[in-house]
Amino acid sequence: MPVALPWPDTPIARVEALALVQTLNADLLSHDSATLTLDRWCADHRLADPGAKVVAERVRGQDKPATAEVRAALRVDAATPVAYRSVRLRCGDHVLSEADNWYVPARLTPDMNRALETSDVAFGRAVQALHFSRHTLAATLLWSPLPAGWEMSRLPGPPHGTTPLAIPHHVLEHRAVLATPDGTPFSLVVEDYTAAILDFPPPAG
Repeated sequence: MPVALPWPDTPIARVEALALVQTLNADLLSHDSATLTLDRWCADHRLADPGAKVVAERVRGQDKPATAEVRAALRVDAATPVAYRSVRLRCGDHVLSEADNWYVPARLTPDMNRALETSDVAFGRAVQALHFSRHTLAATLLWSPLPAGWEMSRLPGPPHGTTPLAIPHHVLEHRAVLATPDGTPFSLVVEDYTAAILDFPPPAG
């Protein structure tokens, strides 16, 4: 497992960091399960011991009632129960994502609901048997190490990396609906991906 080192504030490091954030963004957009995508990211970048899987860490004591917007996305009326779950998706010691999840218990199996209520299982793993599809509503880059118009001017940052690159806590946000094969939505997720996705030594060079 690599030791997380500060990324240097150099033009090349900024380009590399942006390329990696956009690579994860593209992977998330092209796969139905964020959990399994983060499993691969964790393994490919050796963020934890070999074979380590992403695990969900429940954030308890919080509740965010479903808004009218959430219910519209899930296609349920005001009388239909909608459950809420807040989790951090962790790879070893690295929290890669913080997610809010509203879901419709009536559209899951009893075993799935029991697992979601009583354990820290990741949502994508708990409902995998539904063979769901993911429909992205929005994918927002929350941080860009390169300013607008960078390609027409000098890149920011000292050339020799005398200071670390300042990376905010959240770098990417996805809003998505999960639906069964017949198109019935059962979950709305808002996922904020953290700077920990870059918790590995910067590429050499």
